[in-house]
Amino acid sequence: MSMMEHQEVDFSSPQNQDLVWDLDNMARRELAERFIKLFENRLCVYSESVGQLYTNYSLHFPSDLGRKMVVLPNPYAFHDTLHGIDAQAIRKTGLCVLPGKVQGKPGLLLSTQIRGEGPAPKSMPFKPALAQIISNQKKVGDLFLPLLVKGDLREFNQQMPYLHLHRLQVARLTRLSSFERDDIQHTITRKLLLLYRLADGLVC
Repeated sequence: MSMMEHQEVDFSSPQNQDLVWDLDNMARRELAERFIKLFENRLCVYSESVGQLYTNYSLHFPSDLGRKMVVLPNPYAFHDTLHGIDAQAIRKTGLCVLPGKVQGKPGLLLSTQIRGEGPAPKSMPFKPALAQIISNQKKVGDLFLPLLVKGDLREFNQQMPYLHLHRLQVARLTRLSSFERDDIQHTITRKLLLLYRLADGLVC
């Protein structure tokens, strides 16, 4: 049986807590909500507890849950939930995406190792920085396949939201076939290319 067998999402079961993100620590929650919405369906979301990667989802901020964000997989697109994604294949990158307004500019920026407080981090426009990262990874025979996990939406100096990026290393998905690994790779790459094309015009 395929490890990526398409399974129906059961919304009557208890909510997967990996898909419920706590925004309590966000001083500027509305800004954080607008920022994360820029990446809706443009970056995949990973759940370690069930080993699933969500490629088609919507982001909700239900008032009855208080200061929470819920990642809701599309219930009509079961094939867009990928199964058998081992946690050993997920790695932190240390890379962070910020809104360009940090520098008074539109679009997105890419930075490394942002701390919660302190001076503004050094950053580059998203598109050339991403192109350089992809090129560097290709030179060493690797791929840059970014995704999000719970906790990746953060805040700098209680003023500006940013996203930390995780990445998927498909070579570590040893339980999946080469066809399944290729399918995952192409899915994430397609989304990344779309985000790349739109990056300069994304404003929160």
